[in-house]
Amino acid sequence: MNIDYFKCQKYITNNLFTKKAIALKLSLEEFLMLTYFDNDYSNFLNIDELSKNLGISGEKAYEVFTSLLSKKIIDIKTEKDIEGRMIEKVSLDGFYKMIIEDEKEEEKKAINKDIYTEFEQEFGRPISSMEYEIINAWLQHNYTEELILGALKEAVYNGVKNFRYIDKILYEWNKKGFKTMNDVNNHLQRSDEKKEESELFDYNWLDDED
Repeated sequence: MNIDYFKCQKYITNNLFTKKAIALKLSLEEFLMLTYFDNDYSNFLNIDELSKNLGISGEKAYEVFTSLLSKKIIDIKTEKDIEGRMIEKVSLDGFYKMIIEDEKEEEKKAINKDIYTEFEQEFGRPISSMEYEIINAWLQHNYTEELILGALKEAVYNGVKNFRYIDKILYEWNKKGFKTMNDVNNHLQRSDEKKEESELFDYNWLDDED
């Protein structure tokens, strides 16, 4: 995976670079070396230069460099220079990927929180720990947030505030290959059951044999 340095700037400028380094429990020397590589656009591998610029011995520089390699925070890539010679360069793609994956996980958690809140609002009560796990299982089985909330609204419009009913709806929609509520609407149109949006949830999906 080749991650463009400049595409990662928004993560770095938001202090996520430092946040991830702290989470990885890097030593001061490791953090300084990682920061050095982050700001060195050439990233040519030169232990003597590392030692000089970081103010540490060559032996320590090699030790820190090896530690970052073993933790897969940095990597060495071989490529040709403009004269066709093979050179070694230090890549931070692994570290940038960690930052991006952390952000995706945080976004996922935020989405999940919104889903749980939506269920509590629609049900008019806090959801139980078992119901929480059911929602989590839907997400883990790759039901989209949009489809889960659509099934929730389906149940509410039909006056059936029941997780078993919602699960059956999701099962039917998944069997038909639906990924979004737009897929649901298209199915209604193909079935000659075209209705106004306000009447969408009157459709009996459990009896649909299409």
